[in-house]
Amino acid sequence: MEAIQFAEPNRQVSVERLQAISRQIRKDILEMLSEAGSGHPGGSLSAVELVVALYFAKMVHNPLDPRWADRDRFLLSKGHAAPLLYAVLAECGYFPKSELKTLRKLGSRLQGHPDPTKLPGVEIPGGPEGIGLSEGVGMALAARLDRKSYRVYVLMGDGELNEGEVWEAAMAAAKYKLDNLTAIVDRNGVQQDGLTEQIMPIEPVANKWRAFNWNVIEVDGYDFEQILGAIDEARSVRNKPTVIVAYTTKGKGVEFMEWQSEYHGKVPDKQTVQKAIEELQKR
Repeated sequence: MEAIQFAEPNRQVSVERLQAISRQIRKDILEMLSEAGSGHPGGSLSAVELVVALYFAKMVHNPLDPRWADRDRFLLSKGHAAPLLYAVLAECGYFPKSELKTLRKLGSRLQGHPDPTKLPGVEIPGGPEGIGLSEGVGMALAARLDRKSYRVYVLMGDGELNEGEVWEAAMAAAKYKLDNLTAIVDRNGVQQDGLTEQIMPIEPVANKWRAFNWNVIEVDGYDFEQILGAIDEARSVRNKPTVIVAYTTKGKGVEFMEWQSEYHGKVPDKQTVQKAIEELQKR
């Protein structure tokens, strides 16, 4: 991978380069899940471009100093998408990529949900749905009190919006005018047991956030120009938090997984995964 100065904001990384990184991340996700024999492919694959854009083009962070006080914070509220976070952190250099093959194995630092006490680069122990935004509010408030310039980004699933705590946190963020906080909703339309609009309808998603006095930006979750532009807009907004509603596809990149709720937490056999990787490379 070409050298990138991760401590510099607005890095000049081409869209083509970000697309190449995203292809590699999807391949790594599939390979590590295949090796583990369990995990969550659907929601990991859906949000790849969103996380790649943050880590490789916009966030200020330093893999050589994971606890650097002035780093931007990325919170994976949808903790079941841990393979995505692990693949990105390894690609950045937080730990050796060879360690990805230890996913979910006994004694591994890469468990089914991220553990910040074990793995560098992990900010919160993602797992219980709905808590990430509350933690983000706390970190954004801390930045203000400490007079720090770092920003806080929280990636949430759309099924997670069923949780009441999300909306309590949304009210608090608006009350305190946390313009250093950006939430990102991975709007892939599918949760563990089916379509979000069948399980517990959440539309109109964008207008709900507007009603909570957030700045709302809607993007195609696979269009880097839209994603990068939305992150820039969020950084320019004053006196209110921003939510980026990113329209995505569950299981993106693997045709037989796309829009299928069964692949929220199901991993196909190794032979099928290899075919999926070949499909990715062709596409």
